[in-house]
Amino acid sequence: MKVNAQSVNFNAEGTLINFVQNRLNKLDQYYDKILGSDVFLKVEKMSAKENKVVEIKVYVPKNEFIVKKQCKSFEEAIDAACDSLKRQLVKQKEKLRISA
Repeated sequence: MKVNAQSVNFNAEGTLINFVQNRLNKLDQYYDKILGSDVFLKVEKMSAKENKVVEIKVYVPKNEFIVKKQCKSFEEAIDAACDSLKRQLVKQKEKLRISA
């Protein structure tokens, strides 16, 4: 899957980008028609503890799923967002199976 990662208000390291790529590649197990995704990594309000925001858009034919999570670390937020996306993709696949 093609992943476009953008970091806002900071420079993302290669290890973080690789982590995002690996986690999103696992979504192919649940829905095989994923076209691509956009990932936005943001740092908001430096004084707050949970200031890491991850927004992921996943594109599938005729649809788009958007998830936004805010946590203490980017890894934690990415895991939470991917779990949420997994549920949405499985639900979408079930809908397609029922209607077909």
